[in-house]
Amino acid sequence: MTGLLTDKVAIVTGAGQGVGEGIARALADAGAAVVIAARRAENGEPAAAALRKRGHEASFVRCDVSVEADVAAAIEHTIDTHGRLDIVVHNAVSPPGPPGPVQVVDPDVITAQIATSTTASYLFARAAHPHLVANRGTLILLTSPAGMEGSGNLPVYATVKGAQRGLLKSLAREWGPDGIRVNAIAPVAWTPAMTTATQANPTLQARLEARTPLGRIGDPEADIGPVAVFLASDMARHMTGQTMAVDGGRYLGL
Repeated sequence: MTGLLTDKVAIVTGAGQGVGEGIARALADAGAAVVIAARRAENGEPAAAALRKRGHEASFVRCDVSVEADVAAAIEHTIDTHGRLDIVVHNAVSPPGPPGPVQVVDPDVITAQIATSTTASYLFARAAHPHLVANRGTLILLTSPAGMEGSGNLPVYATVKGAQRGLLKSLAREWGPDGIRVNAIAPVAWTPAMTTATQANPTLQARLEARTPLGRIGDPEADIGPVAVFLASDMARHMTGQTMAVDGGRYLGL
């Protein structure tokens, strides 16, 4: 996929680790200059430095995606640094909290998840639109199979991820005449949170893999990253309003 995104500029939220970092690496390997937007510098700056060490053009900007001023500043940093913006990947997410029915979900968890998933998608869409119009760019949202089939254990997480899909379909219709494509990825991949969970529950990995037709959990860079590259490239130029489940076959409802 080398060269597919040459001369393109991307901003990836929540890219200090996990799926976001894997996508940032894949975009950079495909030729894009990448801005790592993360809330914590201790994660974001090392991720950007690792890309620069691999010979890529990359920078870090501190961004709380739930704060409109931070979102505007992250877009401004991208334009000031690179002169353009072609690709926005909104991956940042708030921890879903412990599994359980809706009756026991802490209201603070609800507020945080709405802010980082749904509201932040809206904020980035608003702030990025003028620049994406100029370059006929693309917006990619990271959602979840839970947003398509629901979840008995994580009802709020499923709700906000479903709301993201409603927004992306609306934006696909609204922005289509501008030449902007809007799509989503619903991944299942190893993240630091999943590693912590499997350490606490030694049988979790085997159970997850047993429910996955391909028999393994995805890798953020090798499995999820190339799909983001595809969606960001001209290879997907006639594709908008869609969600791609990249989960080894766990969700087969599309």
